[in-house]
Amino acid sequence: MQSTSTHIDRKIDPKGILIGLSVIFIWAISLIFLLHWEINWTNPLTYLAIFFQTHLYTGLFITAHDAMHGIVSSNKKANHAIGFIAALLFSYNFYWKLYPKHHEHHRFVATDKDPDYHQSDNFFIWYLSFVRQYVTIWQFLLMAITFNILKLFLPTENLIVFWMLPAILSTLQLFYFGTYLPHMGDSENKHHSKSQSKNHIWAFVSCYFFGYHFEHHDSPGTPWWRLWRVKEENA
Repeated sequence: MQSTSTHIDRKIDPKGILIGLSVIFIWAISLIFLLHWEINWTNPLTYLAIFFQTHLYTGLFITAHDAMHGIVSSNKKANHAIGFIAALLFSYNFYWKLYPKHHEHHRFVATDKDPDYHQSDNFFIWYLSFVRQYVTIWQFLLMAITFNILKLFLPTENLIVFWMLPAILSTLQLFYFGTYLPHMGDSENKHHSKSQSKNHIWAFVSCYFFGYHFEHHDSPGTPWWRLWRVKEENA
């Protein structure tokens, strides 16, 4: 998709592939550790671990998202391969199904042709519409098969708490900070997108800087880890 943004740099930063692979690697190592960790509900670290794994799940989706914009690697095959793997690890999302829908979102933002948008502005109705766009029966079947295989070797509670629950929470995180807040209500700017106030720490913790959503739409060729710079430019 072409853009008139002056921010887009067609020279892909070589750090992109390292960052993308690091997100996948950290998610995998963290999950392996947590699936063998003894859960203690009186231990605050249990809740911190759930939050951490949720954040890493969100990182998987953001990595796949950047691959859809071709900015993980200048090598197209490597770029799409990393995007495919990241999406698949996020509860069997299919990269090539997400790809056209995301570009439709950019092309028809906040219109009836935008698959991410719902004109009601009602959080629950919009979230259900969002989920229906992206979740398929095949994902449920593959997750169910995987769960039943893994529980033969791993504690069921750990699978639910650290594998399944963070994936669900991550969809809420992505929807709330990356879709609902940026696109609810009326936005008169050219991208029909709101942007959170400048706070780089909160922007990263909440959704990998995608609260800077006007900046993303204005510069879709900027990877998530450089969006804060675009925000600085616009401040």
